Amino acid sequence: MASVLARWLRRVLPAAAWTGLVALLPWWADLSVLLLLALGAVLLAQRIVHYAARCRRGLRWGLPGLLFAVQRALGGDLVAWGAALLGALVGFSLVALMESLLDRPVRRVAHAPASPEWSELALAPTGPRAHIIELVRVAWGEVGGEFTDPDGDPVRYEAIGAGQGRYVFAAGQVIERVSARCCFGPDGRWFVASLPGGRGDVLWDRHGERMHRVSGWELCGWEGGQPWLARRGDGVPAPLHEVLGRGRRR
Repeated sequence: MASVLARWLRRVLPAAAWTGLVALLPWWADLSVLLLLALGAVLLAQRIVHYAARCRRGLRWGLPGLLFAVQRALGGDLVAWGAALLGALVGFSLVALMESLLDRPVRRVAHAPASPEWSELALAPTGPRAHIIELVRVAWGEVGGEFTDPDGDPVRYEAIGAGQGRYVFAAGQVIERVSARCCFGPDGRWFVASLPGGRGDVLWDRHGERMHRVSGWELCGWEGGQPWLARRGDGVPAPLHEVLGRGRRR
């Protein structure tokens, strides 16, 4: 519950601060900034999806601040509030129309009839997906001695030699023959430690109590709280269940 509340605060507090900052600025400066955000959302929609989403969020949260700045410039009386509410109706309608137009190509691709070539690929375990995968960056770190996990419990790394050691968790779990390079998942469910020499990773599902020692693959990102890995050669990300399936077929 605490982790959920913390994630919610990390998401809402910056947005609320942005709305307050826009409300304090002059309306003409706010309008210029929001127009730039709208332009960024359009230009980056098919290139850098992550930044385009940030532009959209800044536009949605900045619009209330602009409307407050407008009514303040008009005197703050009843007529000013009426003009601000009318502007809110028009502004949010335009934002919704822009987002609908930007999202339409994605829906068209997702529902387009598949050609014979893509039909064959869809039967394969690595067939095309109907939604866009946006991976969260991995926060790797080098540890030594004792540190804490996302739940606040102590974890100890004991170096053995030759670039390897073992992790000892408060619950008694021990992960051996791994390096000091490690990370936790965004929600703290997964713990990942690299094998010595970059030979692969060890992934521990702390909730499901499952551990996977994957050779030849390296953690490259998170999607929906689940790990995605890639080989050093081709660099094509794949979810963990597909990586484990390939290993069983070999």
